[in-house]
Amino acid sequence: MTKKKKLTILYEDKNLLIVDKPPKLLTIATAKEKEHTLYHEVSEYVKKQYPKNKIFIVNRLDKDTSGIVVFAKNEKTKLEYQNNWQDYALNREYLAIVEGKVLKSQDTLKNYLKEDKNFKVHVSLDGELAITKYEVLEKNKSYSLLKVKILTGKKNQIRVSLSNINHPIVGDKKYDSEKNPINRLGLHASSIELMINGKPVIIQSKIPKEFKLMFKLD
Repeated sequence: MTKKKKLTILYEDKNLLIVDKPPKLLTIATAKEKEHTLYHEVSEYVKKQYPKNKIFIVNRLDKDTSGIVVFAKNEKTKLEYQNNWQDYALNREYLAIVEGKVLKSQDTLKNYLKEDKNFKVHVSLDGELAITKYEVLEKNKSYSLLKVKILTGKKNQIRVSLSNINHPIVGDKKYDSEKNPINRLGLHASSIELMINGKPVIIQSKIPKEFKLMFKLD
C-alpha cells in the first residue's frame, strides 16, 4: 500500500484554503472515482478541526495538471469568488514544458476555442476568445520551459493554444504530444494573485522537481 502524501497548504484563513495539487489526482469526484480526489483530502483535513466543517471548490485543475487550487470554507465565500473570478483572480501563471525549441522569446496567442461532443477543445472560428501569453524561461535541445499567463479562463486553453503553434505540452497525448520525458503532463499552476480581504495576495507553488531536473535548474 502506498503511503498517503501530506496535504500541501499554501494559504489558509477562516474563509479560504489554498492547496498544492499533485499531478494525476482528480480535483473533484467523477462517476468512476469518488474518494481518491483532492476534494476528499481537503474535506478530511477541515473535518479534523471540526466534524461539521464543510469545504467548497472555487477553481479546479485537470487531473494531470499540478499546482494551485482554491477552496472556500463556506458557501458565501465560494459564490463570491466564483461569481467574480475575473475580478478576484488578478494574475494566473503556469509553467509548461513543451516539445521543441520555441523561437519567439515571448508572444500573445489569441484563439477562438470550441469543445466538440467528445469533450475535446479545438480552434474554431465560431468559438470563444481565449488569450494566452507566454515567455520562454529555459531551452535545451528538444524542449522549452515556458511561463504562461492566461487572460481568459477557457477549458484546456493553454494546452490547445500551445499545440496550435506546434509546441504541444509534453505528455499531452490528447493535444498531439508524442513525448513524455517526465512521466506526467508538463503543466503546473505556479502562481495566483488573488484578492483576499480587499488586498491582492500572491500565492506561489514550488517548481516541480521533474521540471527542475529537465532543465538543470537549482
